[in-house]
Amino acid sequence: MTDPTPTSAAHGAPAPAEEPYERRWLALGIIAMTVLLVILDATIVNIALPAVTEDLGISSASQQWIVTAYTLTFGGFLLLGGRIADFWGRKRTYLVGAAGFAVASALGGLAQNEAMLFGARALQGVFGALLAPASLALLTVLFTDPKERAKAFGVYGAIAGGGSAVGLLLGGVLTEYADWRWCFWVNLPVALLAIVLAIPFVPESKAPGDTRYDIPGAVLITLGLASIVYGFTRVAEASQTNAAEAAAANARAAAEGSPTLISPDSGWSDGPAWLFIVAGLVLVALFVLVELRTRNPLLPMRIVLDRNRGGAYLTSTLVGAGLIGAFFFLSLYFQQVLEYEPVVAGLASLPTTLGVFISAGAASALVPRIGPKPLMVLGGVLAAAGLFTLSFVGLDTGFWQVPFPGQLLLGLGLGFTFVPLSNLALVGAGVHDAGAASAMLNATQQVGASVGTAVLASLSVAAISTYTADALTSGADPQDPTVGLTAQVEGYTTAFTWASVLLVAGALVSAFLIKATKEDLPAEGDAVVHVG
Repeated sequence: MTDPTPTSAAHGAPAPAEEPYERRWLALGIIAMTVLLVILDATIVNIALPAVTEDLGISSASQQWIVTAYTLTFGGFLLLGGRIADFWGRKRTYLVGAAGFAVASALGGLAQNEAMLFGARALQGVFGALLAPASLALLTVLFTDPKERAKAFGVYGAIAGGGSAVGLLLGGVLTEYADWRWCFWVNLPVALLAIVLAIPFVPESKAPGDTRYDIPGAVLITLGLASIVYGFTRVAEASQTNAAEAAAANARAAAEGSPTLISPDSGWSDGPAWLFIVAGLVLVALFVLVELRTRNPLLPMRIVLDRNRGGAYLTSTLVGAGLIGAFFFLSLYFQQVLEYEPVVAGLASLPTTLGVFISAGAASALVPRIGPKPLMVLGGVLAAAGLFTLSFVGLDTGFWQVPFPGQLLLGLGLGFTFVPLSNLALVGAGVHDAGAASAMLNATQQVGASVGTAVLASLSVAAISTYTADALTSGADPQDPTVGLTAQVEGYTTAFTWASVLLVAGALVSAFLIKATKEDLPAEGDAVVHVG
């Protein structure tokens, strides 16, 4: 049965609904399951990488595509996925995204060679790019009361901030006690359950007015984002590969008594990487020009140029860039320096999730009272303090001395950041553009993560090579394993320090660009809801 909300004449925007959807909290629980799937999938495979590459005979030069195939398609298709959700129907897009994600996960678990695995990961990214913006857009139109919406985004913020750490734990458990294939297959029952429950309990909503697709814009931004993500991914991979090769060469030279030391080339010297980055930026610039001239753009510029939303998106980019430093380098520190087993490394990453759960709950209650800006600034400062605390880890640092308090602070900061950030990025976008606005939030986090990986990896590699060169020229024994481990720690702590700088930059952006107060978070009961 269809019960459309009456539409006002102005801009074709629907008038506020008299009563909110009565099963909205149940719908939130269903949507949360699949949001967690998308967040988990970015990290759950990381710990399983050694087992996957050994089992399928994937070379070290190709193994990065296990991650890259997913991030490329996910980041590239996000804005198109958001528009499909707006125009085709958010529930319909959600269901197709969840079903496709489940099928792709099944194929990944059944992979017999690298081509099959890479293809499955790319498919996961495509359907994740449908699922993620549709989920967030559904929350936007389901929760129209400011206090209720803040609570809903509190759940979303907890998942966004803590899901990565949960992924590390789950990946460690499944790899150590089951098989790496379960890192893919675990998605199936969750996705299928969400689909079965979503059909009767999640309402449909669509954008009113003109719903013609902007095909030129879709092509330009998809290719542009994918090119940028891939370019920065190449920089990170080149930095790590060059460092490993230089370390091996220096070890051989030292063993042979040669005084010659090789410094690794920076990943930024990779020519093809710059080609992809520049090409991507050109395509994005062309996309902006097309959007300014198109009657029904894929991404209306009013979404980005609004001061508060623009500030939220820039903050999201910086947080995404800094956050990758926490989970990526901390996981390496636990496993390679402290020699934790995968499952122990996953458990050691949980304090971040604990902090997120605490602060996300508090933030959902505080946003309607004090507005988003104070919490976003506080969150950025706390998260930066947590990362800076992690920069003091050493070869034999006790878990409770530095990693635990550092991660707890980081989690508290992320919860205070993500809840108001998600709310602010979508407020005022209107029902016509809810999917596009939510896709833009996801896209900024994805691009930020790829840029952050490249920047922090290159800084880490530079620190490792500098320490190694200094140690060897000072007469350190090249056969002493502590030299290499200390160099690694030097690289990790450098990454943590610069990641904290990125979080401070995010806090400053929130402080100076965002002007929204609690009065600017109105009820937006403007969803066209079809219950059935």
